[in-house]
Amino acid sequence: MRTSTATPDITLSVSSHPKWVETVMNDFDSFLQDHADCERKASAMAMSFVAKYPDRKAMIPKLIATALEELRHFQQVHRILEKRGVSLTHELTEDPYVKQLVALARSGKEDRFLDRMLLAAIIETRGAERFRLVYEALEDEKLKDFYFKLYESEMNHGNIFLEMVENYFSKVEIQKRLKELVQAEGKILEGLKFRAALH
Repeated sequence: MRTSTATPDITLSVSSHPKWVETVMNDFDSFLQDHADCERKASAMAMSFVAKYPDRKAMIPKLIATALEELRHFQQVHRILEKRGVSLTHELTEDPYVKQLVALARSGKEDRFLDRMLLAAIIETRGAERFRLVYEALEDEKLKDFYFKLYESEMNHGNIFLEMVENYFSKVEIQKRLKELVQAEGKILEGLKFRAALH
């Protein structure tokens, strides 16, 4: 088994249920379609932060780099879909997991900025956990290698969002709010239906 070099700074409050992995493996083409959609959304999210917070100059280069990497991931998943004869979805559907998480963000300029960045870090960390589970369940060696590399990349993205926000808030403040959001994320995850989707 491959050994990861990623060092997560976020400890999720709950693990994904084995039933989720089973659901994904039973309809892997649908999972790939959703995965492609998630990569497009992740790239757009990073660029939306650039548009919303142009004055936060310290984090803009990292946001641009993250957006480009997510777009490359989309390109890679699209190639896999093409080889399997599967099309992209016609529309980007609303993600119930992300919708509920974003609803946790507080109002107020600074509070909302902190929450949105921490939620992005949590989403990336959850994605990494699930990519690891997919990697472990797959038998195709090329797909296993692809999802292992994605696991490391997404874990690093979670860390990057934490690093970016440390430019603007104390570690004590970050960790306090992060703990609250991680607990809320776990409750949201446990309330979701199992789908052949990343979330």
